[in-house]
Amino acid sequence: MTYTPPVYSSPDFQTSQFSDAPITVFRKVVTGGVAPDNYHATSIYPEYFQIHKGEWHLLKESRMDCVVVNRGNDNLAVIEFRHLKVGDMVACGRTEDGSNGIFVHVSGFAFQAGNLSKFAFRTNLSRESSFSIDYDNLYELLEYEKKHGYIVWVLGPALVFDKDARKAFVSLVKNGYVHTLFAGNAMAVHDIEGAFFETALGQNIYTKHASESGHYNHLDTITKIRAEGSIRNAVDKNLIKDGIMKAIVKNSIPYVLAGSIRDDGPLPDVIDDVYKAQDKMRSFTKKATTVIAMATQLHGIATGNMLPSYRVIGKNQIRPVYFYSVDMSEFAINKLADRGSLSAKSFLTNVQDFVVTVERGLKNRI
Repeated sequence: MTYTPPVYSSPDFQTSQFSDAPITVFRKVVTGGVAPDNYHATSIYPEYFQIHKGEWHLLKESRMDCVVVNRGNDNLAVIEFRHLKVGDMVACGRTEDGSNGIFVHVSGFAFQAGNLSKFAFRTNLSRESSFSIDYDNLYELLEYEKKHGYIVWVLGPALVFDKDARKAFVSLVKNGYVHTLFAGNAMAVHDIEGAFFETALGQNIYTKHASESGHYNHLDTITKIRAEGSIRNAVDKNLIKDGIMKAIVKNSIPYVLAGSIRDDGPLPDVIDDVYKAQDKMRSFTKKATTVIAMATQLHGIATGNMLPSYRVIGKNQIRPVYFYSVDMSEFAINKLADRGSLSAKSFLTNVQDFVVTVERGLKNRI
C-alpha cells in the first residue's frame, strides 16, 4: 500500500451563511506589540477571511495564537503579537462562523473515527495498545513525504544514549527521511560525546558501563566544540567521527538547537535567545508536513504550538500536517497530542526502540 493524502473539502461559499456575511474588519495597531480590542486569534484549522464582498481568502501560513495582519493587495500575514508594529491592520472579530467575515473550517478533512459500541475495552492509549498498524501507516507516510513533503524531527537526548538508536537515526538522515532537525543543547552534546568518548553522560552507549571520570565527558565535549567555534567546523576538521550531528552537517540538513535555562555550556550553535530560537523554528515549521517529536516535552510542545493542521501546497492543494509524539510516559504523549489536531498521533514506547524499528521497517520496504 502507498499513502494517499486525504481529500480536503472547501466550504461552500455560495450558501447564505457566507453570501450574507460582512467584510472582515481590520483595526490599526496604535502601540507596537499590542493588538487592538476584539482582535481575532488564529487556531490550528483552515481559516477564511472575506477581504472583498464574495472573496474569501484562506490563510496560507497559519499557526495558533497569532493575529492576522492585512499587508495590502489581499496579502494576509499571520504574525506573533510581539511582532506587531504601529499601523498594522489586524483582523478583528471573535465569532468564527462567518458572521464577522471570519470562518474557521474545522471539518475540511474527513478523518474517520472507528466505530465503537457504547461499551468497549481499551479505547484509550496505554502501554497495552497495539501499534503495528501505526508503524505500517508511518512507513507509508514517510515514503511519501520523502519525495513530496517536509519532515521535521524533534529530538530529546534519550535517543542518543543508545548506540543502535543513534546509528538508526543516522541512516534515516542519509536516506532522505529527515529534512530539518530541532533539538536542545543536551541532544547535540551527548551525540557528540558519543563520537568523542562512546559515552553519554559518562555511560558507555552500548555496554552501559560508567567510564572513569565520565562525568567530565560532556563538559569536555562542549569545551572542544566551543574551541572550534561551531559543530560544522569540528565536522569539517573530522574531529567528530560519527553520529547524528555529523550526518546532519554532512548532508546539509538544517537544524535548530534552542537553548534553555538549564543548559551546560552551551554549544556555540545553540540559540540562547528563546524568541530568536522560536522565530528560527517557525521558519521551518511553516514548511513542515510531518513532525515527529521524540522524548522531549519542552521542544515537542513548543513545535506543536507552531503547527496548523493543514498546509497549502502549490496554488490550491490543501493537505493535513501530521504530528507524531513518541514517549514512554502516557502523560507526555497525551500532553503533546492534546492540541486539538485531527492529525496528531502517538506512540507509547521507548524512543530508542521506535527509531530502530522505523529504520528497519523502511529498509525492509526497499
